[in-house]
Amino acid sequence: MSHPILLSGIAWNHSRAFPPLVATAQRYQEMHPGVRIQWKKRSLDEFGHTPIDQLASRFDLIVIDHPWAGFAFEKNLVHDLKPLLAPAVLRDCATNSVGATFESYCYAGRLLALPIDAAAPAPCWRSDLLERAGLAPPTTWREATTLARRKLAVIPAFNADLFLHFLMALKVFGADPCADPEQIAPRHLMRLGLELLSELIEPMPPEIFGWNPIQVAEHMSTHNDFAWTAFAYTYNNYARAGFAAHRLCFGNLLSLGSKTPRLRSVLGGTGIAISSHCMHVETALAYASFVADETTQKGIYLHAGGQPSNRAAWDDPGADQLCGGFFSATRATQEEAFVRPRYSGYVQLQTSGGKALQEILCDGHDAEAGLEKLDGLYRDSRRGGSPEFQIN
Repeated sequence: MSHPILLSGIAWNHSRAFPPLVATAQRYQEMHPGVRIQWKKRSLDEFGHTPIDQLASRFDLIVIDHPWAGFAFEKNLVHDLKPLLAPAVLRDCATNSVGATFESYCYAGRLLALPIDAAAPAPCWRSDLLERAGLAPPTTWREATTLARRKLAVIPAFNADLFLHFLMALKVFGADPCADPEQIAPRHLMRLGLELLSELIEPMPPEIFGWNPIQVAEHMSTHNDFAWTAFAYTYNNYARAGFAAHRLCFGNLLSLGSKTPRLRSVLGGTGIAISSHCMHVETALAYASFVADETTQKGIYLHAGGQPSNRAAWDDPGADQLCGGFFSATRATQEEAFVRPRYSGYVQLQTSGGKALQEILCDGHDAEAGLEKLDGLYRDSRRGGSPEFQIN
């Protein structure tokens, strides 16, 4: 009897992430008895910011987000999936992934990962608490700041989240963040973006600077103090019946004013990349394709708690009902979300840049000096490396 093929994978530690992969691995093993797949997990912060060179030598399958593309390819840490996948699979992913999900993994003519999960910052709220206060979910910035002043609103302002909120705020004023290698955006637009965030954040408790989106969702679904968040990466689980003590509702991003377009979110989500150290690439590809397939996405993956990237799941009325209307309520925001920078040094800027913003918004440091520091950190992140992997 031959030995089974063993694949190991690393994901992040949440019900949206880990159980769906365990479920798909279980089913794949039942369909392919000669394969064994073992998934392990790490924290959300480790998922986003621990250098993947520490993982590529230990795991065959890496659940990854798109900003790692430049670094991963420059260091030869993962396989380029583009020449390895059947053309039909590539066409299916390109056509049927929601929003810019598939596009985000296409970098320098290569494909970092097969998309399996889609997310973007969007509002969520406790309908019971808003009703008790005689309020509706805000749809404009003025309504949002009013709710914040009433101490009913929070946002996740952990360093990386705060940096991404800042990129979103820059987009409001027409900036193309990180397009210029010398500055994140023109300084006058950076000031406007900072002022916009400051207006919303100033009335909020300092605890938010330690909260990520999961912590905000957990707090809101188990406590009765905060009724609404303006934007946090979405976790459909909290909209499902029975998942948490109190169900959360989700919606599309607000606008600056009643006659202005919605804000545009910063694309999140994940894909499955295959380590360059993987000894069974063909099997790893077959499993990753199984997870990304429409049938799996709207079936096993969704029902095990996942947040699929495949359009078929987002279009499915049954999936929408299961998740408390989550997919239809946030669809426009997901479709409009923009791709983050993917140059080789970018990922660590999310942490260092977020800390610089926290020094201004939480610690009261001088704003102009803080923005200069932020641009300095950005220029540092652009230094070194091959020009091929310095594109956005």
